[in-house]
Amino acid sequence: MAQPIWLDLQKVLREHGVHNYSIFLEPDTNRLFAYAEIESERLWRQIANTEVCRRWWAHQRELMETNSDNSPVKWELEEIFRLD
Repeated sequence: MAQPIWLDLQKVLREHGVHNYSIFLEPDTNRLFAYAEIESERLWRQIANTEVCRRWWAHQRELMETNSDNSPVKWELEEIFRLD
């Protein structure tokens, strides 16, 4: 079952135009896959600078690959199909 994130982080996400946000775990590799619908790339990038996001990254660092600042390691995916 899905585990909720902190309420203050949920608030920051919504204030920055994030909707329909899901994070999936691939248990064999412990890799996470995140999907979010956002209103603005600029607002999305600003989330990383919030205090609550930094605390969340530090709290979750044991569950995911991280960079030296605790931010999640990212892999860019190429979209190859979309049905609108």
